[in-house]
Amino acid sequence: MNTILDVKDLHVSFKTYGGEVQAVRGVSFTVKKGETVAIVGESGCGKSVTAQSIMKLIPNPPGKITSGSILFKGRDLTKISEKEMRKIRGSDISMIFQDPMTSLNPTLTIGDQITEAILQHEPVVTKKEAQFRACEMLGEVGIANPKERLKQFPHQFSGGMRQRIMIAMALVCNPSILIADEPTTALDVTIQAQIIDLFKKIQRNTGVAIIMITHDLGVVAKLADRINVMYAGKVVESGTTSEIFYNPQHPYTKGLLNCVPRLDLERGQPLIPIPGSPPDLFAPPIGCAYSSRCEFAMEVCDAYQPGRTLVAEGHEVNCWLQDQRAKQVKFHLREKTYS
Repeated sequence: MNTILDVKDLHVSFKTYGGEVQAVRGVSFTVKKGETVAIVGESGCGKSVTAQSIMKLIPNPPGKITSGSILFKGRDLTKISEKEMRKIRGSDISMIFQDPMTSLNPTLTIGDQITEAILQHEPVVTKKEAQFRACEMLGEVGIANPKERLKQFPHQFSGGMRQRIMIAMALVCNPSILIADEPTTALDVTIQAQIIDLFKKIQRNTGVAIIMITHDLGVVAKLADRINVMYAGKVVESGTTSEIFYNPQHPYTKGLLNCVPRLDLERGQPLIPIPGSPPDLFAPPIGCAYSSRCEFAMEVCDAYQPGRTLVAEGHEVNCWLQDQRAKQVKFHLREKTYS
């Protein structure tokens, strides 16, 4: 499989009146043709900022990519002009945003919005041809009577249907990569399952690579090929879906998995939440960012950043517990005060 996206040591900061927020702190990952890569983590960990950086949608000011590279088919997107990026955005790399209601223009019909996307990137296409493609794409994403639905406005659709429209709009120009930012948020579990199945169907039919941004590991269990777990602006663990689910190594990954409802739990058995809060990214910790919430933290965790350890082929983790010397440490659950 060919690598079509290679994010290397990406740093993104936002300058505010209160100081500089280091939202993304050295994120690296790759996306190969036709695969699904998930980026998971709590709210505020830098998932959406990473996705917006790939699309070069970080508002500047206050945001800025301070270092690192984003190689798309060998071309560094951080070094190209906005005019060049507009040609890539929507045609080669498309994005589905969190809230479809605020992403769709309430004053335009669905047909006008989808055909506008086609005509902007393919000026040789006639309006009639664009309308035909828009109708065809609505049918592909499971919307009945697409010809009639093209004449309707966003408020005439349910939340799940609006999400399907956003998917149709993102795919109508046949992109190589589709970024889906929390595509199932605020949808009930039945609609969530339908949207996930739709992604799988689209990927089979088109071969598009998908970057799935979510806080819920359960959502990506059957969709993702590989998972990157983010915490406090960093990727703390990455690996295949089976490795992450059946052989998690980072305490934070294990904490996220403990929050996922499971059918094999006994009736009434509570889920185990992660105690405490993420660190303040105005002044990130000098050591491991998860140290203050980790029951296995050692003195070295507070003082130094952990290095990257290869657990298995394609499975890496940033944690001092993987250091050979950690086996000699006698662990005690230390007392913590959580806000």
